[in-house]
Amino acid sequence: MAHRNPRRHLATHEVANQPPPLEDVNLYTGDALLRDACAWSGAGVHADRLTRFGAQVGSAETQAWCVQANRTPPIFHPYNRYGERIDEVEFHPAYHELMRIGLEAGVSGAAWNVSEAGHALHAALLFLMGQGDYGVCCPMSMTYAVVPALRVAPAVAAEWAPRVTAEAYDQRFIPAAEKRAATMGMAMTEKQGGSDVRANSTRAERQSDGSYILSGHKWFCSAPMSDAFLTLAYAKDGLTCFLVPRWRPDGSRNEIEIQRLKDKLGDRSNASSEIEYRGAWAQAVGEEGRGVRTIIEMVGLTRFDCVIGSATQMRQAASLALWHVEGRAAFQKKLIDQPLMRAVLADLMLDVEAAIALTFRLGRALDNAADPSEAALARIGLPLAKYLVTKRAPTIVAEAMECHGGVGYVEETPLPRLFRQSPLNAIWEGSGNVIALDLLRALAREPDAKDALIAELRKGDAADEAETLLAKPLPESRARHAIERLALALAASTLAQHAPAAVSDAFRARRFARSSLTFAAGDVAIDENAILARAALRA
Repeated sequence: MAHRNPRRHLATHEVANQPPPLEDVNLYTGDALLRDACAWSGAGVHADRLTRFGAQVGSAETQAWCVQANRTPPIFHPYNRYGERIDEVEFHPAYHELMRIGLEAGVSGAAWNVSEAGHALHAALLFLMGQGDYGVCCPMSMTYAVVPALRVAPAVAAEWAPRVTAEAYDQRFIPAAEKRAATMGMAMTEKQGGSDVRANSTRAERQSDGSYILSGHKWFCSAPMSDAFLTLAYAKDGLTCFLVPRWRPDGSRNEIEIQRLKDKLGDRSNASSEIEYRGAWAQAVGEEGRGVRTIIEMVGLTRFDCVIGSATQMRQAASLALWHVEGRAAFQKKLIDQPLMRAVLADLMLDVEAAIALTFRLGRALDNAADPSEAALARIGLPLAKYLVTKRAPTIVAEAMECHGGVGYVEETPLPRLFRQSPLNAIWEGSGNVIALDLLRALAREPDAKDALIAELRKGDAADEAETLLAKPLPESRARHAIERLALALAASTLAQHAPAAVSDAFRARRFARSSLTFAAGDVAIDENAILARAALRA
């Protein structure tokens, strides 16, 4: 945060050649890439809402909250002063302010409350919120994504959907029925299984009134102060999805014991935990034995949010790098005017442009899912985009840090926090191998998804390699090759349809047709001036 009238004339030197902090900028109106993506995806109809939120997140006040929320991690309180079990997590007040502005802006609820372009609007709102603090985006994402899963059980949805779609934040730890709004998390994985949820050992016993009692452990439960969680447990007829609230219907605390908070690489403002169900009360969501199918309704949208989140990190890192090089000189030139720096940043922006394009193309597909071809494209496009975008994010952030030099490695800048955050989305909701194998299963089981992908690639003249690749079944050992090439093709096609020619042509030449291992190492000429002209945030 900028300090008022700091002393620049010091005893031994004068402070000069230092760019000010990137703050008090509207992250929506100042971002040509985001505005363009919103326009063609449909989210542009919500420009007034996005303009207000872009100013709020880009303000110095909000950016200061982000620093504070990450400097003071959550504190776990298993007991109160009298030795009574409470299982509560205490957050810095800045965390609650960030939760408030995000939920009131509609990051979780807007997609389900507007009549037009809801998922594209959600993408834009989360894209803005993530440029504040991505830690708070985790509970917001799960609260957004839970709605389709709740709808599998109409009675559960009738009770909980209005709470999780309310555009409000109520931080009080009291029964959800007494609150203005609720947040929801998920707890699926266990120590022995990880992504293999069928190896879970948590058990559910059906009660005479139709409710269930759960016993078992969960290795990852993010945002444990949520009002309820979707979880998986084995009932009589197999693995089943359950809603587990923090409070029982009679107003007593549910038997969910937090064992510890995870000491994570990044995402430090948000609490992630290990929990145990010690006879926890739960409601079934869907039929017994169909738990994976039910929870997938939520996982698909949280994977969408992984794509949004990594695209956000890439954009923020690029914005910070561009801001720095435009405000600092070396060797008698502004850094932005140094030919090799321009080459690096222009090349880096190709990945940022592709990430944003994929994000909003998926948002448009989700919004138009009543069209079978759009629904099929969303199903196959989600693993493609998640694989490519989440894996590029750490590389982009590292290169942006290098553009700053040594100051980018210092905790007073946003970049170390951003770098620690950047690997998470490639791990959450399925690591690279899981996502690649999911793609193979989708190709084998859903020919309409493959047809929808080819049709979309043809729109951008990017289908030739994909048609050859998909002409016969792919072995597992080739899954990563296939998903990378198909994802690059989808990015090239989307940019061809929606980005300036200078951007789409450069991406096709540097990423799709040929590749290099480091930025600005490609030997194909690109229009750097045109790419950079739209890249920086503007007031």
